[in-house]
Amino acid sequence: MAYGFDTLQIHAGARPDPATGARQVPIYQTTAYVFRDAEHAAALFNLQEVGYIYSRLTNPTVAALQERVATLEGGVGAVCCSSGHAAQIMALFPLMGPGLNVVVSTRLYGGSITQFSQTIKRFGWSATFVDFDDLDAVAAAIDDNTRAVFCESIANPGGYITDLDAVAKIADAAGLPLIVDNTSATPYLCRPIEHGATLVVHSMTKYLTGNGTVTGGVVVDSGNFDWSASDKFPSLSEPEPAYHGLKFHETFGPLAFTFHGIAIGLRDLGMTLNPQAAHYTLMGIETLSLRMERHVLNAEKVAGWLESHPTIEAVTYAGLASSPYHDRVARICPKGAGGLFTIALKGGYDACTRFVDSLELFSHVANLGDTRSLVIHSASTTHRQLSPEQQTAAGAAPNVVRISIGIEDAADIIADLDQALTKAHG
Repeated sequence: MAYGFDTLQIHAGARPDPATGARQVPIYQTTAYVFRDAEHAAALFNLQEVGYIYSRLTNPTVAALQERVATLEGGVGAVCCSSGHAAQIMALFPLMGPGLNVVVSTRLYGGSITQFSQTIKRFGWSATFVDFDDLDAVAAAIDDNTRAVFCESIANPGGYITDLDAVAKIADAAGLPLIVDNTSATPYLCRPIEHGATLVVHSMTKYLTGNGTVTGGVVVDSGNFDWSASDKFPSLSEPEPAYHGLKFHETFGPLAFTFHGIAIGLRDLGMTLNPQAAHYTLMGIETLSLRMERHVLNAEKVAGWLESHPTIEAVTYAGLASSPYHDRVARICPKGAGGLFTIALKGGYDACTRFVDSLELFSHVANLGDTRSLVIHSASTTHRQLSPEQQTAAGAAPNVVRISIGIEDAADIIADLDQALTKAHG
């Protein structure tokens, strides 16, 4: 039976505990698992049998979460890890090598820009940054050493919506996987795999958990990419020495990337999600659709009010009819443009900092996607390490404030913004 999203967000991956009958997924707080016998242990270590060995690799609570997120995204499998940043490295790890590059959007979270422009150089990888609204530039940036294309569905901080269908065509023509960060949209608003994405990553810390309690990341595998179509992805298509010459794609087919992420990625990188964090995220996802509906409803009301406020220079919310991205909402995010956007204040940098300091209901934090309304001045915080040109390209110019609209009463959110804007402009 094909269940709807609201049903799957509660039931996918969750079965009554066979030992106790517990209805909620238990927290399996254990390091290791007892093997039935020596033959069973050998089969697990040889990847001849699926099961639990050691919680750096697999854990029943985490496995339930992996199944739930993969189901909601329409993927064949998923690998959970310790944070959204870990998920991005986990997604690239089987694809990249020294001298290879990834083509990425300029409109990314500031930490992602730093990770791609600086940190991955230590692996011998590089990133080419391109405005993904310029499709010709995206295609031109791909060369013989490119191994992936990376973007965000709804870009943080500006709330810009990427034309995933168009970008996927370019990646497909080049024989490359498209990796989409779907953190800001969640699978309730956008399902990138349906638009041609090969892999989907999330910072589960944000909307999926939804309550600001834990960090976590996930990589969802579409199962649609032919890793053996070229010699570009030897980690997946060629013999793996650590497993006696096993070929992941030949052996596991559509699940090749998922199995590699566990058997190689988690084994050697060790960016494991702990079972308690998985439990919090599972509980958060149970109300995902309800929360996202309210986030969108509030964001539409608040953005409309802000657009007409005399102290506001611009509002970037794609849900506004005035947005250049508005026509993509119905096609890419049919249930709404999310709860994240930026506002540009008249008065520049100083007005932004006064505004942030004057808010009372909003929390000034380096997070988004909480049930609470959150605010941050990106240029002085999350995007501080970037050059002024990079800040502007990423949608985080000095006169811009990022707003993550929560699920409180919309009238209360607006009242708090109103009093803070009044104070910020004297």
